[in-house]
Amino acid sequence: MCFALVLVTLHMMKLQTKVEIGKSAIEIKPADRMLFVGSCFADNIGNRFIDNRFRAVVNPYGVMYNPASIYHTVSRLPSSLGGDGGRFIAVFTLGTNHVYIEKATGEIVDNCQKRPQRLFEEKELTVDDCVAYLKKAIGRLRTAADGKEREVAVILTVSPIRYAKYGFHGSRLSKSTLLLAADVLTKELEGVEYFPAYEIMNDELRDYRFYEPDMLHPSAQAVDYIYEQFKEMFFGEDAKQMEKEWQPIKQALSHRPFNPDSEEYKTFLAKAKEEERNFLRKWKIEELITGNL
Repeated sequence: MCFALVLVTLHMMKLQTKVEIGKSAIEIKPADRMLFVGSCFADNIGNRFIDNRFRAVVNPYGVMYNPASIYHTVSRLPSSLGGDGGRFIAVFTLGTNHVYIEKATGEIVDNCQKRPQRLFEEKELTVDDCVAYLKKAIGRLRTAADGKEREVAVILTVSPIRYAKYGFHGSRLSKSTLLLAADVLTKELEGVEYFPAYEIMNDELRDYRFYEPDMLHPSAQAVDYIYEQFKEMFFGEDAKQMEKEWQPIKQALSHRPFNPDSEEYKTFLAKAKEEERNFLRKWKIEELITGNL
């Protein structure tokens, strides 16, 4: 039974809670520049955008689990990022409110670089702390190199991945802090919205069949479903059409022939590459920034 049919069957049997999502005021368009920063769930979703030829950068300085580290990533970005006059969209995926402070400097580190645990002190950010770091990150993105305000839409989400090392109660408390911070930001700042990835995973896909064998991380099927829900909330018709047109081209380019040196395959590949060039020109995404700053 296919994944979609399983979901429909569960809905009809009243064995699943459907998370209702509305249409967002933030509409993702084909030529928008996008930044994904946060936990490994940001990698999961962001890389699907890259695969589908959106102009996306994903965790350019590595995975960042907490709001302070997300701010650190944003503060290191070149001021020219997203500076082609178009709109810029940032997706922040919040993983935890736990941070590690280097005792020698008193500074929050983004990772411990495999150094001894005794060199660091663990701390939990409060809701106000999380709000403050994320506001600084958003403010930094919205200030262009010349000091002028630029158009940046921000999508906040909380990673559905549970952190067993805190204990499951501790993990819930951490996620609750992040959820409260996200709620404050969506109410206080214009152009900031929340996407319920955490709720979709925990309320709609709560069966363990939607998890990896570790029973902590969403399976590829679950991530695909959440991605489809994300599209439903934020994609306009142009973005949907662009992704639809890209699929057969992507399939052709990824084809692995029995004989790659044959003239037949060389002709096939040349045609696919020409279709790719036409596709990029049509949607005005010739200068992709996938993985580059």
